[in-house]
Amino acid sequence: MVGLTPRVDYLAGFCCPLGGLAAGKPRMLCLGAEIFLSTGSELVYVYDQERGLLTVSTGPGQGEGGGAQAVYKFPGQVWHLELLALRRALYVLCARRGIYCLSLDQASRSVSQDDGDDKDNGDDGDSEDSQDSEPPSSVIPVDPDACVLPDATLCTFTVLDDVLITLAQGPTQWKMQLFECPCPGEDPRPRGQIGEVELSTCIPPAGSPREPTAPHFLPVLCCVSPQGSRVLHSHLRGSGGFTLEETLFGLLFGADASLLESPVILCGLPNGHLCCVVLKTLVTSRLAPGDPKALVKILHHLEEPVVFIGALRTELLAEDVEESHSDCLVALGHHGRTLVMKASWDEAGNLVPVLREYCLPGPVLCAACGRGSCMYHSTPSDLCVVDLAWRGTPWDPTQPDGSPGGLPSLLCPTTLNVCSVVTLSVSPRAPEGGAELLALSAKGRLMTCRLDLNCETPCPTRVTAANTGQKIKEFLSGIFTVSERVSSLKKAVDQRNKALTCLNEAMNVSCALLSTEEGPRPISCTTTTSWSRLQLQDMLTATCLLENSSDFSLDQGWALCVQVLTSSRASELDLASSAVTYTIPVDRLGPGSRWEVTLPLGPGEDGVLDLPVTVSCTLFYSLREVVGGALIPSDSFNDPSLDEHSLDVLPEQEGICLPLSKHTVDMLQCLRFPSLATPHMQAPGPLSPASDPVDTFLGACLGPGSELAGPASLQAKYLPPSVAAIKMSVELLRATLGDSYSGSTQAHGRHIFSPGVSLCCATLQWLLAENAAVDILRARALSSVQGVAPDGTDVHLIVREASRGEAPCLLQVVVTDLCLAGPIQAMEIQVESSSLANMCRAHHAVIGRMQRMVMEQAAQGSSPPDLRVQCLRQIQANHEMLLREVHTLRDRLCMEDEACSRATAERLLQVYRQLRSPSLLLL
Repeated sequence: MVGLTPRVDYLAGFCCPLGGLAAGKPRMLCLGAEIFLSTGSELVYVYDQERGLLTVSTGPGQGEGGGAQAVYKFPGQVWHLELLALRRALYVLCARRGIYCLSLDQASRSVSQDDGDDKDNGDDGDSEDSQDSEPPSSVIPVDPDACVLPDATLCTFTVLDDVLITLAQGPTQWKMQLFECPCPGEDPRPRGQIGEVELSTCIPPAGSPREPTAPHFLPVLCCVSPQGSRVLHSHLRGSGGFTLEETLFGLLFGADASLLESPVILCGLPNGHLCCVVLKTLVTSRLAPGDPKALVKILHHLEEPVVFIGALRTELLAEDVEESHSDCLVALGHHGRTLVMKASWDEAGNLVPVLREYCLPGPVLCAACGRGSCMYHSTPSDLCVVDLAWRGTPWDPTQPDGSPGGLPSLLCPTTLNVCSVVTLSVSPRAPEGGAELLALSAKGRLMTCRLDLNCETPCPTRVTAANTGQKIKEFLSGIFTVSERVSSLKKAVDQRNKALTCLNEAMNVSCALLSTEEGPRPISCTTTTSWSRLQLQDMLTATCLLENSSDFSLDQGWALCVQVLTSSRASELDLASSAVTYTIPVDRLGPGSRWEVTLPLGPGEDGVLDLPVTVSCTLFYSLREVVGGALIPSDSFNDPSLDEHSLDVLPEQEGICLPLSKHTVDMLQCLRFPSLATPHMQAPGPLSPASDPVDTFLGACLGPGSELAGPASLQAKYLPPSVAAIKMSVELLRATLGDSYSGSTQAHGRHIFSPGVSLCCATLQWLLAENAAVDILRARALSSVQGVAPDGTDVHLIVREASRGEAPCLLQVVVTDLCLAGPIQAMEIQVESSSLANMCRAHHAVIGRMQRMVMEQAAQGSSPPDLRVQCLRQIQANHEMLLREVHTLRDRLCMEDEACSRATAERLLQVYRQLRSPSLLLL
């Protein structure tokens, strides 16, 4: 078979999506001169070879199918076809719908055919006259009543005589069912179920277990009959089955199958299992209860999805043997692993089954077995033929072979120089000593490949005009095939080069970010907050500014991930599922460029803004997006199964995460100061929750001078505000700020307060440095300010220090009995609010700023003054006593009734206030 060169003729072209047809779904069957073809869509084409139509149309807008005698449109994507020649019926499986039955006699009467001058001279349909044939018939929709077995879980089926065998995908198991088919002329719907069994475990889908997703690889189902069985060979051939020699049949499937002369159902599953079920045993299983798993026998495990099962004749027959049957069973895996099963003699002279594995080039898109010992299989780059024949003496049961099982030790595929074949079938019209293949390419072209299997070297022939024309045709066909292959390989190389360039750029960006420990980062992201009006509601928004100061570009595959985590969700165990993450692809960010993204922070649907809010910014690089296309062997077709298995080499996270920044939005940043705004620059009004219609109506009735006595207004009018205080050493503030309150120090590239202001004003401006109204505070030089929280309540901030004559109206804040050297001049920051929750949020924000200040001073090596240890111990003891009282009061609230718990609640509130205003001092 060295130098085997096929003659390729293109018959017709069919519609296909962009990127080509997907392997695994197209199907092709032959009935005489008619070809029944499905490209994996909802259409089934009927092509007549004898009419010789040649109308190639590969684009979506060039007709339904060139050369198609009829086109049938089914309600869903066609997954499988089965043809019953004696009954003239076509069974079609539609994805997620069920099995449809189409009578070919009725279908042919429904299609108008012209028997005039549309036939050619029999030159295989490639003459110029054939281009003037009639256009393809219109699309014929299939009636939904033609569905004979509705079932959304069916993945494949086969038909044998009067039995319909189906395979359905359950939540965790594959389920095989048998149905009794009606007699010819009756209603084509199955009469009833006559058998059922569950096969090996399937992989559960990612979603709900009750809704299995479509498998990437469809299972393979076929029927095997023993030699001499009463099952008609035409039934087996029409349904994709075959007959095996009685010896091999009994060794593989057992004595029960041989004695019953029962066909066996072979099933190749996507998990690699090759199973078999005896048909008659399964039918009678309901009458004889037992273990249903005993009906299923696992022959082998290929460890990769099974894509083809076939049979071959590998040994020569004796001269007196007239009828030939297959003596070898073949199963192919998706990645090229091949299993060959055959009967052989052992050393003791006994017949035993021999199972041998080979490795063929993969991934295997489709395969077919010829009448002899040749098997054909297609890969993305080539169509190959493999000969499994044992070149020894004719078969003699008394003389054992010298080779194990009479099989070659190594399979050597021979290339046919045809690429991207997604479905393949051996034509029954093959010439003597040769083979004819019907193939469908990924671009939707139907073609025939004629092979001469006997002649290994070309014989000299007389040069004639006809021979010259034929040689020119074959030469042009070869050029076209090689051109397609070169184009496909060139596109794959370009994709890999582009992916390598992107990976190199991503590696440079990652090294630049990870190697920067101190100083400005080459790529940074800063977050600022502001209030805006969105959909008639005040909304707090965060603006993330991404700056690229590096020498590299952020291009395809990069995305900015912003995670927003509120305080209520921060205590949850699963932070990844509770946080809200926004992923924004980066279009292109070159060196020196900036890019802004604005995201809403709140309030939510309930009108509440839960503070504090943590905004984390991360750069994400998607390996699947950039490298995924380059891992596919060829881009001449779009095979999702190849895509998934090629991406298995990627890491589980499927990308690279580079943290950029983390910003906490607290109450001090969200405060608004409408009273400080000038008349021509009035600040937006405070955020107010949705008002009650009854309160709105009563407020309108009372008039402009009246006010409602609601719970909130009464609390603000009569109850004292909640107060919390923090005391800090003046020396600590001066050491931290230096002379900055005189205007000499900057924070984040700008002055944080006005020059020449007092320490109180500087401290207040430092606390509100991240607030949008800080410029107004600098102009006023205030030491106390009243702001408005997001829910509309007032929050009052007051900064006080010991009076030195310049501010006699301020209260003196001096801490005594703490330092051995004498009293300590301190600064007190007081937070007041009628809302206890807002007071706590503002107090938490102030504490956070003070903690950062103390940590910075500690890192610089500054030491506190000498303190009285006994005084510190007394303060700690007082706080421990208050904490014990809190636990006691909380336990009492759970035990007392409503009348007695009021006094306990009031005392608990007093203790909380004492804890919020401790006598401790930050030094």
